[in-house]
Amino acid sequence: MPLDILTLYGSYRTDRKGIRLTNFITKGLQARGDTAELVDAKTVGLPIIDCMYKEHPVGEAPASMEALACRIRSADAFVFVVGEYNWGVQPGLKNLTDHFLEEWFWRLAAIASYSAGPRGRCASGACGASHPFRNGHAGDLQHARCRTLG
Repeated sequence: MPLDILTLYGSYRTDRKGIRLTNFITKGLQARGDTAELVDAKTVGLPIIDCMYKEHPVGEAPASMEALACRIRSADAFVFVVGEYNWGVQPGLKNLTDHFLEEWFWRLAAIASYSAGPRGRCASGACGASHPFRNGHAGDLQHARCRTLG
């Protein structure tokens, strides 16, 4: 049974390298027969977080936030493409994910991390694991990775 998977990417840089990995993953999932859609934080354009989606009165969230909340709730799984940025997650991806909470719960999730250079660190994956998956709400990462990415 095909899955509906969102690949989320958060670099705002002009010369973004991770978008290639994000496109590769998205196309690979589509080639498997899954429905995969790229969610690019730069394109979505959410404001720097002041209020989470759930803190807005019903019907008063910005249109892009409302549309993304609906899309996140309808997805079966997520792949977070996480570039290492000063030993952490890109600020754009963190900002995008921080706008939502319950919308992420109880779905499969995986992290695809990358870092520049031949001695690039894997810190991006380790730092990202603590954020959208806090308290295990998104399920076991290893299990999710095996199920989502095969």
